[in-house]
Amino acid sequence: MTGTSPAVVSASKLGLTFQTNDGPVQALTDVDLTIGKGEFISFIGPSGCGKTTLLRVIADLEKPTSGMISVNGMSPEEAREKRAYGYVFQAAALFPWRTIERNVALPLEIIGLSKAEQAERIKRTLELVNLSGFEKKYPWQLSGGMQQRASIARALAFDADLLLMDEPFGALDEIVRDHLNKQLLELWDSTNKTICFVTHSIPEAVYLSTRIVVMSPRPGRVTDVIESTLPRKRPLHIRETPEFLAIAARVRDGLRAGHSYED
Repeated sequence: MTGTSPAVVSASKLGLTFQTNDGPVQALTDVDLTIGKGEFISFIGPSGCGKTTLLRVIADLEKPTSGMISVNGMSPEEAREKRAYGYVFQAAALFPWRTIERNVALPLEIIGLSKAEQAERIKRTLELVNLSGFEKKYPWQLSGGMQQRASIARALAFDADLLLMDEPFGALDEIVRDHLNKQLLELWDSTNKTICFVTHSIPEAVYLSTRIVVMSPRPGRVTDVIESTLPRKRPLHIRETPEFLAIAARVRDGLRAGHSYED
């Protein structure tokens, strides 16, 4: 984060311990992180390292048990109440009985926007994710990648500055995933949203991010924060360049140093 960027997310000594029937489980410990406006931050680490838990703490879906965290200078609870973020889950989670436009409209209906305002936002967000013309289709009539784009449109409909994405492309094949990665970068570049993105994929993290946050196995903590030197405009073939491969190697080394993977 640059020194002039306001902090969108700020965490200090953040910890979270779950109480279970088998005793306490420490999911996060001593997480220190600051995310500036307009950044694209990827969280990477092994399964169970707390990546999704950290995202859920930012979204006020989980409550930390130690330390502090703020979102846009507010508590996560206040940020949630002010609808300061959109959240994209691993599965598209669209209602099958609603058309695509009515799925996107759902949060807008809940917050009580007028029909005219709903229509304008639906049109704008579907254009952003290249789904214009599919408004009247039902989720089951679309491919998995198109369903996930509809889910992103629904999260964008709030017009919040912060977008939280929990491994949204993990279940898609590589060709579709590449296409959506490229579209997501274009969307980020055109909207200047701040994006927090959970992934298990090193190439995906390097391709998308301005910074990559490497996390350790449970209890999850930040072991490295890697700045990307790649240009903001990134064609897919940039992944074949020495600069890209060098960043990927550093991420891989960070994961190994944290004992993230066994050889």
